[in-house]
Amino acid sequence: MASREPGSSVNPVPWAAALLLVVGMERALALPEICTHCPGGVQNTSRVAVYCENASAAIMQARCCLSQKGTILGLDLQNCSLKDPGPKFFQASTALIIDLQANPLKDGLTNIFRGFTQLQTLILPQDVTCPGGINAWESITSFTDKQICQGQKDLCNSTGSPEVCPENGSCAPEGPGLLQCVCADGFHGYKCMRQGSFSLLMFFGILGSTTLAISILLWGTQRRKAKAS
Repeated sequence: MASREPGSSVNPVPWAAALLLVVGMERALALPEICTHCPGGVQNTSRVAVYCENASAAIMQARCCLSQKGTILGLDLQNCSLKDPGPKFFQASTALIIDLQANPLKDGLTNIFRGFTQLQTLILPQDVTCPGGINAWESITSFTDKQICQGQKDLCNSTGSPEVCPENGSCAPEGPGLLQCVCADGFHGYKCMRQGSFSLLMFFGILGSTTLAISILLWGTQRRKAKAS
């Protein structure tokens, strides 16, 4: 067995390689499921790959472009035979660019993109309408094989109507072609017209009383049927 002379140092290269391997495994384990929703990698010429290469401190992992913190900046699910993006699609709500071209997607995607307020570039099959329509995007460009929705509009600033939300509420974007009215502090209910905090005690009290009344009514009905028989 070879002995190490006193004062000699251990080669740090194997240790560094092992550390990088462990870090890589941890990153792979923490990868959002939507990034592996479709097998295969992303072509270097894809818009998502090009965006990720030019983005600061971003890296491609499977089908996703991720920031250093693991936030999804881009998602490329083109040519994945998807009829719909799937239940894990919302994991990509932080993405700035998404590519869904070359998929047999169904039209009417507006609700699927609810919460995608950061999205600026969306690439779809040519026969699929941009979510929210022409009023939700700065530009929509059609090609023979795809459609590109570019520059998501903030409908709260582009509606031009001060009455979009009630006096006690404020407008907040909720995705392409979508907005929501957020009640001011101290207001709730329909059109934010009710003042004060929502009483959970009253709600559950009414619910409990109603349930008890129905239970007693059903019990009485069953007893009458039992006596009659």
